Amino acid sequence: MSVKRRIFGTDGIRGKANIEPMNSETALKLGRACAHVFRKGKRRHRILIGKDTRLSGYMLESALTSGICSMGMDVILVGPLPTPGIAFMTRSLRADAGVVISASHNPFADNGIKFFSRQGFKLPDATEAEIEDLVFSGRIDHIRPTARAIGKASRVDDAVGRYVEFAKNSFPREHTLEGMKIVVDCANGASYKASPLILRELGAEVVTLNADPDGRNINRRCGSVHPEVVQRAVRRHRADVGLSHDGDGDRVLMVDEKGGLVDGDQILAICAFDRFDGGRRRKKEIVGTVMSNYGLEVTLKEAGINLLRTPVGDRYVVEEMRRRGCQLGGEQSGHIVFLDFQTTGDGIITALQVLSVMARKGSALSRLAAVMKRYPQVLVNVPVKARADLGDFPELTSTIAREEKKLGKTGRVLVRFSGTEPKVRVMVEGQSRRRIEAMAARIAGVVARLPGGSGSGGRKKS
Repeated sequence: MSVKRRIFGTDGIRGKANIEPMNSETALKLGRACAHVFRKGKRRHRILIGKDTRLSGYMLESALTSGICSMGMDVILVGPLPTPGIAFMTRSLRADAGVVISASHNPFADNGIKFFSRQGFKLPDATEAEIEDLVFSGRIDHIRPTARAIGKASRVDDAVGRYVEFAKNSFPREHTLEGMKIVVDCANGASYKASPLILRELGAEVVTLNADPDGRNINRRCGSVHPEVVQRAVRRHRADVGLSHDGDGDRVLMVDEKGGLVDGDQILAICAFDRFDGGRRRKKEIVGTVMSNYGLEVTLKEAGINLLRTPVGDRYVVEEMRRRGCQLGGEQSGHIVFLDFQTTGDGIITALQVLSVMARKGSALSRLAAVMKRYPQVLVNVPVKARADLGDFPELTSTIAREEKKLGKTGRVLVRFSGTEPKVRVMVEGQSRRRIEAMAARIAGVVARLPGGSGSGGRKKS
């Protein structure tokens, strides 16, 4: 059952900092609402708050803290820490919930808020809808603890060190990274301390890029939205591998020794082949999304591995993994989840799993990544002014059906609204790049002419 959203998207709430809904007033109300939702019984409750390196994080952190304390709950502040580190610390400190202040790969002027349950999992739609209702309905405005019932805030100073040890434990003890040169781009974001430290402590020679955050340079011409930075650095330093994080460190793109990009689909293929090698597991399934490359599905199918698809968003990937009992899943963007290690996407743990395969097999990353037969993929983003049911437009549905018929079983078409931006995403995959580019342009042209469309085809990526 779908839940109508007012401020929550596919990964929490995002927007321009200090503009509704990403302002202090709404953050305070969100703090009060989540405190009410996560209160169970009369005991003293605690909510953990972490953030990335954006300047606006201080403002939102203070507002959330005020809202939570005003409801009689205590706050644990861990400061800048990767999103998966906040999930880990929420579990480790047995907090009642975790809050992440981050807009991931977005520019520094944006920010976001997302929540973890006490088990370290992102919240289901129904819980987010309950929080939204409390923010806008005023139903809890009368709840005002006083005197000793007011909450207090405290700070944990060694959160990075705790997360470093946790992440290192996902790497096999019988192996090290000695003799391996690794370039890591921290995007001037939340992983700027943890990732280089983890790699060095495991024995690697580390070349660190963009690990000097100033509150304004997060994701600026660096990180996973600009993997060419690491590609150039790998070639320049003659490194064995490169890692490119996003601003909150929950995903990673990798670069092989030749400077070739290795995305989330290829990482899934590498790890799936390694995990299911030799028939150790009878249930050969992993979870991807509707955006996972068709080549991943074909490659896995040839090896007897089933790819299950979910809507875009690692939260939906994790929900399906838990429902089906899968341990591996993720997205093309580099959000990869290993449920035997972590409850959410974790960029450094993902990198460590691939590095462990390299160490164990003595194989270069380019050779491992070649296991997947990639299909050309074209993505066109069409700006729109408002959401609508795309199925209500006959011209669009007939155009999509016509292009799908042309592709047959050699590709696919996907048209959907973005979960984080006011755009319709038109994706086409097939064996001929020239052909699918023309198909995507025709569909995007129809979308642009719809009510609320941009009147143009948007910007194309592949």
